[in-house]
Amino acid sequence: MRVVIQDNYEKMCQWAANYIAEKIKAHKEDRPFVLGLPTGSSPIGVYKELAKKNKAGEITFKNVVTFNMDEYLGLPREHDQSYWYFMHDNFFDHIDIPAENVNILNGMAEDPEAECARYEEKIASYGGVDLFLGGIGVDGHLAFNEPFTSLTSRTGVRDLTTDTRIVNGRFFGNDPEKVPAQALSVGIGTVTDSKEVLILISGHNKTRALAASVEGGVSQKWTCSALQLHKAAIIACDEEACGELTVDTYKYFLDIEKKERL
Repeated sequence: MRVVIQDNYEKMCQWAANYIAEKIKAHKEDRPFVLGLPTGSSPIGVYKELAKKNKAGEITFKNVVTFNMDEYLGLPREHDQSYWYFMHDNFFDHIDIPAENVNILNGMAEDPEAECARYEEKIASYGGVDLFLGGIGVDGHLAFNEPFTSLTSRTGVRDLTTDTRIVNGRFFGNDPEKVPAQALSVGIGTVTDSKEVLILISGHNKTRALAASVEGGVSQKWTCSALQLHKAAIIACDEEACGELTVDTYKYFLDIEKKERL
């Protein structure tokens, strides 16, 4: 695992955007570059940086295919809290990606399980995900894989915990009851099957989740801990999120990254 510690959220986002842009530009295969994407507050800064690079002509998304992590079950894509709406408002409407290259789970599917199976098959049809960008919740959940979700799970229907609905209630008029009780989500196994995983962790409220991801044992209680088993996992974090890392761990990763830059 690689842990990249930046001074603040803005620098973390700049680092992550630069990393993703370089991976896309270096992609020389005949097939498109396949990018997994999250929603939430964590990636917004990264999306803004990537959009800037696109407008400046530094990068194009014309040969990029995206697969989003999740979508609320029962929300039409036109709803202002759907993840389809979020992604277009915060990213896709600001870059040159072809509409047909964007893949987001259909929260209004008549057969949700069939929709999830179709999603897995479509990912496989592209040869898998090259890089999966993600964020994690305060309880360490990755996508909507709440604590105690199987670490080999695939895309499927997920029941949302009360804690998650309370946290997300701020987007629904501060009413957790208005937050859908279920969502469609890629599985932990779906994410860890990708060639690379880049997870964003920022803020003081994520300190326990970062410590569990890096220093804790692999456990279903902290689904983020599955990153420890991935051969090319990167965590980009800010100083605020490092509060519960041991001093030796903190110094180790700073030292390693310093040597990487030399």
